[in-house]
Amino acid sequence: MPPIRDSNTDRPSGVEFLFAAVSGVGAGCFTNPIDVIKIRLQLQGELEARGTYKKIYRNTFHAAYLIARYEGLFALQSGIAPALIFQVFLNGTRLGSYHFGRRYGITLNEEGETSVIKTALFSGVAGVTGAVAGSPFYLVKTQLQSQAAKGIAVGYQHHYAGTFDAFQHVWREGGFYGLYRGWYANLPKTFIGSATQLTVFGLVTDFLRPFETFAKQPLLLTFVGSLISGCCLAVVMQPFDVISTRLYNQGTNVNGQGVYYNGLFDALYKVFRIEGVLGLYKGIFPTLMRSAPHVVLCQVFYENLAQLYDKYYKVPR
Repeated sequence: MPPIRDSNTDRPSGVEFLFAAVSGVGAGCFTNPIDVIKIRLQLQGELEARGTYKKIYRNTFHAAYLIARYEGLFALQSGIAPALIFQVFLNGTRLGSYHFGRRYGITLNEEGETSVIKTALFSGVAGVTGAVAGSPFYLVKTQLQSQAAKGIAVGYQHHYAGTFDAFQHVWREGGFYGLYRGWYANLPKTFIGSATQLTVFGLVTDFLRPFETFAKQPLLLTFVGSLISGCCLAVVMQPFDVISTRLYNQGTNVNGQGVYYNGLFDALYKVFRIEGVLGLYKGIFPTLMRSAPHVVLCQVFYENLAQLYDKYYKVPR
């Protein structure tokens, strides 16, 4: 299919993936602290019925206070190295694929606007591909972020000395398979999340673009579209995000099997049976606080990089 004539058709093919990877890393630097808080809240009261356990973290802000008090401010950036590398895989693939798909008309309808089905499938598959490829980094990121001082620890504790030590331990324990333990945990989360986020973003920006205010201010258009899509992402993704956190963080026995869950469906069943529906929505507020800004920053950084590239290389917009 010939390229759709838009502002980026004169850029080198594939540059979208570079812009997307850099944008994901930039956004991750700002949103990692709320990710740490989200992980702690999602693990609090794991497989315990509501009302039967003491809540260490009362809410998002209390969690931030306790982490800073007991572990220091830098603890809010736990797991930052593997988290940023994971962003290269995840957003470098899914966000890059989204813009690549629009550039060549893969995800557009005959009118040149967002096709819901094409965009959802294309973005969902791209998200899953990136998540699976970067799964070892997500595994270590999650386990480092859950690691806490004794007085405020929740969930399974791994006791790593740092990122390198974590990778060494995982490799010694299970080799290559150990690095990809729980790789399937992110499949529903990233497919549904990516499909929702990028399809909503496309629909919203298509709707707003004809208005004069947004036509003259592409960054404002990107901001509004990504803010709305980021909120939608958080709501639909949350139950699967809780499950992926639990599966990646759980310890293993001598046979390399999870100590709490036997797989995705077993985790869903146990959390729902013991903790109820609300158990699947633990940490929803920090998820919103992370997802919306993260998506906004990713898309705004991407738009800025694209504008800078076009200005420097004199690409017509």
